[in-house]
Amino acid sequence: MSQEKVDRYKQEKANRKQIMKKQKRKKILWNTSAALVAVVLVGWIGYSGYQVYEDGKERNVVEANFEAVDSYLNELAQ
Repeated sequence: MSQEKVDRYKQEKANRKQIMKKQKRKKILWNTSAALVAVVLVGWIGYSGYQVYEDGKERNVVEANFEAVDSYLNELAQ
């Protein structure tokens, strides 16, 4: 080996713990962000599916007769 390679190897060996910590941090960050994206995507798909399901349901229509209220308000106004 050339002297450059030997020096580089010694420097890598001296900093191996720091390099391993940095790689471990990157891996944890990557896995956490990927899991977060997956959870958001699944939640979004679930919410969208639920909205489509709710929009497809038949809605109950209620009719109200407000003639009595209108006549009462007219009597109060007079």
